[in-house]
Amino acid sequence: MNLENYFPVLLFIIVGILVGVVPQLLGRLAAPHKPDAQKLSPYECGFEAFEDARMKFDVRYYLVAILFILFDLETAFFFPWAVANRDLGWAGFLVMLGFIAEFGIGFWYIWKKGALDWE
Repeated sequence: MNLENYFPVLLFIIVGILVGVVPQLLGRLAAPHKPDAQKLSPYECGFEAFEDARMKFDVRYYLVAILFILFDLETAFFFPWAVANRDLGWAGFLVMLGFIAEFGIGFWYIWKKGALDWE
């Protein structure tokens, strides 16, 4: 077994660690750390927090997010199929038609169940 073959892998790991650690160390050492009232004030929303950060969200929010991820991933299968459509022939075309039918039935089902309604 020749360990010289693994040198590029070791070098890649070392460079990756250095790229992740060195900027953090430089930022910690070079940046001034003097918090004042303005730096510690609320930002982004512009006002003090008035509720607990762990408030409950409506389940529909999560449902829509999960459905978006599912359909987004399913539509990602269309691009490689479109590129290789000529090479796949009729068999690939029929398999993709089945996939599109399943995709459409799933979309119709969640639409009829009211999962996409936002009140």
